[in-house]
Amino acid sequence: MKKILTLLTILVLGFSTFVPQTQAATIYSVQQHTEHLKKDGTPDRRFKKNKRHKKHVRKDGKPDRRYKENKK
Repeated sequence: MKKILTLLTILVLGFSTFVPQTQAATIYSVQQHTEHLKKDGTPDRRFKKNKRHKKHVRKDGKPDRRYKENKK
């Protein structure tokens, strides 16, 4: 039984090292200059169009009246 298990582990490890890894078709992609992205691909928050506009809401979910956008 030990011989079979050791043989199976050797075969599994052997096949896992010889099986080629599939790579993406293009490793490097050309970035468009229309979007402002950082080197890691996340949007750059210094630019207005990439900033997230969060709504000011209280803990209970009602709009907070201290802010201009929530006043009527």
